[in-house]
Formats: sequence, C-alpha cells, structure tokens
Amino acid sequence: MSNLISDMARSAALPNLKRAAAVLTRRLPIPQPLLLVGPGASARLGRAIADFGHRRVLVVTDAAINRLGLMAPLTAALDAAGTPYLVFDEVGADAPIPQVEAGLAVFVAQRCDAIVAFGGGSVMDAAKAIGLAAANGKHPRELVGYFKGRHGPAPIYAVPTTAGTGSEVTVAAVISDPEHGSKLVIADTRIVPDMAALDPALMTGLPPAITAATGMDALTHAVEAFIGGWSTPQTDRMALAAVRMIYRHLPVAFADGGRLEAREQMALASTYAGLAFTRANVGNVHAIAHQLGGRYHTPHGLANAIMLPGVLRFSRPQTGRQLARLAVHAGLGEDSLGTEALADRFVESVAAMNDALGIPRGLAALREADIPALAEAACWEADSHYPVPRRMTQDDCEALLRAVLPPKAAAGRTAGRKPAAVGTAPAAAGVKRAVAKRPAAKPAR
Repeated sequence: MSNLISDMARSAALPNLKRAAAVLTRRLPIPQPLLLVGPGASARLGRAIADFGHRRVLVVTDAAINRLGLMAPLTAALDAAGTPYLVFDEVGADAPIPQVEAGLAVFVAQRCDAIVAFGGGSVMDAAKAIGLAAANGKHPRELVGYFKGRHGPAPIYAVPTTAGTGSEVTVAAVISDPEHGSKLVIADTRIVPDMAALDPALMTGLPPAITAATGMDALTHAVEAFIGGWSTPQTDRMALAAVRMIYRHLPVAFADGGRLEAREQMALASTYAGLAFTRANVGNVHAIAHQLGGRYHTPHGLANAIMLPGVLRFSRPQTGRQLARLAVHAGLGEDSLGTEALADRFVESVAAMNDALGIPRGLAALREADIPALAEAACWEADSHYPVPRRMTQDDCEALLRAVLPPKAAAGRTAGRKPAAVGTAPAAAGVKRAVAKRPAAKPAR
C-alpha cells in the first residue's frame, strides 16, 4: 500500500513539472564543441591546445591509457610547442568522488588553467567535475544537480577512447559515491568541452567486449532520446543517424577492431547520440542502469545493454510509431510492413544484437534481496529527471529487474521453471549474426 500511495503522489505532480521542463529544455542554449575527426585527430587537438597559450594543462586519464602510451601524439604536440602539462591518471571506473577530489587538488595546487580529458566516459566525467569544482571553490558533492555553480570551468578538451558515452558533447558529468553506493549527476551547459578529437586510431585496440558494451550504450542514448517526451526535430535527426550508423558499423567493429572506418563511424555515432540525449534526455533504462552501477559497479554500457530489450518491451504500447521509424532507419524493413510489425522487429533486433555481441542476458551480480531498493531508487530517478514514454511503478521496475536475474537465481524463484527473460532471443532481420560465432570476451570493468 505504501508503494501505491507513493506512486500516486509522484504521478499526480509529474505531468505539469515535466511539461515545464520540456519547454525550458527545448529553448536552453547548449554549446557544441568543435570536432576534429579522423586518424591523427588527437595530435591535431594537441597542436590546437598549444596555440591557445595555456599556462599549464592538466591531462586527466586512467592508468591503463597512460601505460599504453595512447596519449603520446597529443603530449608530443604539447611538448613540441613548449606547453607545460601534468598527467593525472588516477581515475577509475565510475569516477569515484575520492578520485575526483584528488584530481581537483592537483589542478588547484599546480595552478592549471585548462583540462584535457583523455579516456572513456568516467575520465571525461571526472574532468568535467574537476573543472567545475575548481572554478567555484566547491566540493563535487555540492555541484550535484542542475547549475549549482556560479562560474563555468576552465577550458575543457576531450579525447574519447571508446565509442559509447558521448560525454565529449554532453552537459552532464556522472560521478559515483562509493560511501553510499550511488551515482550522482552534475548538469551544467558550461561543462560541455570546447573541443573534442574523435580519433579512431585510438580505438582499434579495444577488446570486443568493451566495443560491444560501449556501442550498445550509444544505441541506448539514441533510442531513449528518440522515444522520450523531450525530443525535437534536431535531436531526432541525430538519434536516427546514430541508430543507422550503429546497426551498420558496430558488428563490423566488434568482429574486426582494426577496421578504421567502422571505428570512426562508431565514434561519430556515439557523438550524434550524445548530441541527441544531452537535450532530449534519457529514460527508464538509464534510471535502472545507474542503480546497478552504483550498487554492483556494473559497467554503465553493459547495464544499459542488458536492460534495453526489456524496457523497450515495457514501453512498446506507447512507442510503436517511434520504434517503427527506428526500424526503417536501422534497415530492418520498409514502411509497407506497417507500424506494429516494424516496432516489434526493432525491439527484437535489439535483443538479437545483444546476443550477437556476446552481451549476457542476466546480470550475474544482481540479487533478489536488493531488487526492491534498486527499483525504488530507479523509479525516483526516472520520475524526477526523465521524460519517459511510459512511467514505471515500483512493481513494474521490480519485474524488469527480476527478468535479468542470473539464471540460477531466476530458476530458484520459479521453482525449476524456465525463466522468461533469461533465455534465447529471437533473431531479427538486419542484425549480422555472423559475429555471434566469435567467442564472447569477458566484459571489462
């Protein structure tokens, strides 16, 4: 009964608030970074940064990228121009607050006046949080929410090393609070990077599992931006283009990571999806995935990929027209098939894509005992922040989570009956099943 009362109270106030937010979101000016695209883009960005004459640049990255030498073209350009810089390589998965604090201390102590974020989504989000916190003399926790700082950060430059988060063009920085097992979102249009380099040469060595999870992360961004309530003609164009590109190029990049064209197209698709969702926002998939990341440290792209098929089926009654358009743009069929058939085909193609990429059906870390609290937090996040096409109740969200329990836990719940959502997905037209023959790599943390 308490869940029912809470759901009714939230749902009564939500429509007016979200309509007001939609008007603001559509009118809010959001800057877009200057993009340098193609092999060698990171070196060109280094030369551009040097030309700006910064006093000292903080390069934020992680230990693996530093060890692999991926930053060499950029840092060589800074060295050649005599631009001072420091490397902070302590960022880990989910950008934990203590690591953001450490980077902030270096930025302030060394009197840096620019930041280069060189890495995946966690690195870029940490760099954004460092920049905004330094500009305002605030702890990162104090910046959680919308526009909590009076001042914008020092110039931020981004070099994404995966194709998925789109953080190089977004207004958000997601950091994690390990003390409370939660993820926190800082949102401010001024933390959008000034310039970004999409360099496919940096991505050719990515393991297949990371290629898969980050690619499905980009697909989730595009799909949720397109089917949500705050989409605009511009965000729709970006989302549709991203979906088309992902369906064409993700299977290729997964099967052969050295294919530069596929890597470049996936980098662009991730950026397009980022441009779509930074204005149109995301939805129920992200609301759930953030809780899984906070509780179990599940990589964000993997959590999105696991949840996307079930959430799309849940939203299917309200999103048939949009899903049909996505199916056509993904090359899954023509308009003559009709809205219902196309919508169903798109939903099942997502499940088939997951299978082809080795994405697991269930989340091994998920525990039945955790589901009520995870669902409550996910519903609150979705209700408070996202223009979802279909609102989840507590019971709805718990059902979506139970559908991705690991097989043993699900089997125990059903007393030996075959679990409904941890089985085999039907194949769908347009998904290149050949890549399913490749042994699935262990998902990266």
